[in-house]
Amino acid sequence: MSQAAAYVDASNLSKSRQAVSQILETVASGGCSTTGGAGKSSCGSSGGPDDMPAEIWEKVKNHPCYSEEAHHHYARMHVAVAPACNIQCNYCNRKYDCSNESRPGVVSQKLTPDQAVKKVLAVASEIPQMTVLGIAGPGDSLANPKKTFDTMRMLHEQAPDIKLCLSTNGLALPDQVDEIVKYNIDHVTITINMVDPAVGEKIYPWIFYDHKRYTGYEAAKILHERQMLGLEMLTARGVLTKINSVLIPGINDEHLIEVNREVKKRGAFLHNIMPLISEPEHGTVFGLTGQRGPTAQELKAVQDACAGGANLMRHCRQCRADAVGLLGEDRSEEFTLDKIDDIEVVYDLDRRRAYQEQVENERQAQVAAKTEALAAQAAHDGVDPGMKLLVAVATEGHGKVNQHFGHATEFQIFEVSRDEALFVGHRRVDLYCQGGYGEDEQLPSIVRAINDCHAVLVSKIGACPRDELTAAGIEPVDAYAHDFIEKAALSWFADYCERIARGDIVHRARGDAHIRQGAFSGAAEKVA
Repeated sequence: MSQAAAYVDASNLSKSRQAVSQILETVASGGCSTTGGAGKSSCGSSGGPDDMPAEIWEKVKNHPCYSEEAHHHYARMHVAVAPACNIQCNYCNRKYDCSNESRPGVVSQKLTPDQAVKKVLAVASEIPQMTVLGIAGPGDSLANPKKTFDTMRMLHEQAPDIKLCLSTNGLALPDQVDEIVKYNIDHVTITINMVDPAVGEKIYPWIFYDHKRYTGYEAAKILHERQMLGLEMLTARGVLTKINSVLIPGINDEHLIEVNREVKKRGAFLHNIMPLISEPEHGTVFGLTGQRGPTAQELKAVQDACAGGANLMRHCRQCRADAVGLLGEDRSEEFTLDKIDDIEVVYDLDRRRAYQEQVENERQAQVAAKTEALAAQAAHDGVDPGMKLLVAVATEGHGKVNQHFGHATEFQIFEVSRDEALFVGHRRVDLYCQGGYGEDEQLPSIVRAINDCHAVLVSKIGACPRDELTAAGIEPVDAYAHDFIEKAALSWFADYCERIARGDIVHRARGDAHIRQGAFSGAAEKVA
């Protein structure tokens, strides 16, 4: 018996692995795939009801983290009830009472379970498209089991339509699977950065397990075994799992391909490979020792190398532990404890359902627009079948090109070809318009953030940024304002190919781009 198997009895482990095999067979025979119908690319990007079993579709259709398509329309929130952690990561520095950083482990207010439930009900009454509640720290949810499960128990009783999620490093996971299932927590994210303890000891200085502190290789080995076992046990119980992996150049970048392969074997639904945040001002070990994060090309190369393995999530925003709203926005300042006291909380389930029906109608219109654009493009002789380009999109949500260039604090990145408009990531940027005026000194940082893109699609753009983007080889496009994103991107791509064919322009490859790390959620940072 392996060391991992020693944590549970052999018969239960055998049943768990049989269940994993059965679930993987179901998925392979008609579930999540990377080659779905028109416009479908993966469960984590734009998978739809034709790509997966009905019971899984019900779990992901309005979950913004488990469906790229849903994240344009539905909101999530995190409640910070779990301050303690049982491991130390070299990329993490938890900060409390902090409102100006946007990254995991940061919160403005720690909450009790009662306060958390009150906040959730207040947010749900004000934001009817908020469909998911997660506990993601600021420590580890399962290192704080009483606070976590007290919160989940009360929400399960008082807000039964809200999906419940938690995030964990996995060390305590095998001991808590029964509690997870008991409270109908059917989405769990596990951060897994390695499947080789020799890699893990470079990431984790120590863990605290079974009343003892472990360090080095031994610590990484215990953590790895617990993570793999916990993942298998969740899969066996029908809980959807998302794996988060932090890409650390020179440490686990190539190794993440093996991580992807191993978590797929154990039934992981999604794999989210995200860039290391290592700015020195955040005070992490990696930040203070000069460990750099990946470039945009490096991140995309690792993600692309994992294609065909576990389905990839590429729309993660590495949210704060108290984030509220659509992915890419944070409305937590609207719902501080003092402000909640002034909100009349009316948890109207019928109103929430009626609003979400409207959202679904809008979502179906987006899918129809994309399908129509793909069909038109397939019949177009002038579209180069081998060309793939990146375009940046300014959006306020609803799946549309509906944001002014100067108001964007992030751009969504789509890879466009004759056959697809595929969401592949996002780029945080400094806010260009401040106080009604454009800050021209911010433009270089914005250009660096989307330097690998051939165009940026916006609802409107001023003359100065238009000229600077054009000079940098990035085409500013406002001709598709308020169109659905995929339709707009595909239409621009067809026009771009036509202009090349006519000789109006010459196609040139773009360079690499800078991933902005740890963007501030308040005032824009000045460019050095």
